[in-house]
Amino acid sequence: MSPTRLKDKCVAITGGASGIGAEGVLLFAREGARVVAIDRDRDALDAVVHQAPPGSVKAVVADLADPEAACAALAEAARLLGRLDVFWGNAGVVGPAGIEDLTLADYANAEAINLRANVLMAGEAVRLMRAASGGAMLFTSSISGLVGSRKSPVYAVTKHALLGLTRSLAIAHGAHGIRVNAICPGITETPMLPHAMGRGLDTQAMEKNKADHLAAIPLGRAAEASEIARAALWLVSDEASYVTGVALPVDGGYTCG
Repeated sequence: MSPTRLKDKCVAITGGASGIGAEGVLLFAREGARVVAIDRDRDALDAVVHQAPPGSVKAVVADLADPEAACAALAEAARLLGRLDVFWGNAGVVGPAGIEDLTLADYANAEAINLRANVLMAGEAVRLMRAASGGAMLFTSSISGLVGSRKSPVYAVTKHALLGLTRSLAIAHGAHGIRVNAICPGITETPMLPHAMGRGLDTQAMEKNKADHLAAIPLGRAAEASEIARAALWLVSDEASYVTGVALPVDGGYTCG
């Protein structure tokens, strides 16, 4: 029997061109959804569309650092799909390391993509989902949204804020049939990981930094992007129909300590 956990669901996923987002796009499509993948990388989006079941995925190119482009992208996704059942705000950037030499431009870019775009797109998603009598929203936070980050305070600020957004929307819109949750990945093997581990470090120091992080994970390894996508699938599916306002760690046990 073919998988159908998202049969006929209409889904929009940001950051859908690589890493966790791309895995989510492909998994959701295989589970029966019609998906719009949103990203600023047209070539990478086209590659994801090509890998998906025929006709299941469409691409919308948008730079989510631009607030008008972010809102327009979700509106276009809903137009292509006919409605919106699921919105996954997954796009994110690592942002600046440390805070001593932080520039306003670096801060603004991290805040714009990691937080502002999600806030604005959530507003559009609420409007669309209320018109459809319900839906599911998911945001990609991080273990840095649950605990502090020694090397990435700006990233941690934005990811903590996403949990505030998640809980607030869950309270405000549960009565409208809208569930809102967050997923909090730990270290995950994606194209972004070397940058996250290596800002300002040479190759040897980067490898040590990664090894130190892995040593603190009870399962002893980084996650695969597909493992995060499978947890996301459960949260947005009807199998989690009584789950809202949750921040789910998918971190190999890191936050246990």
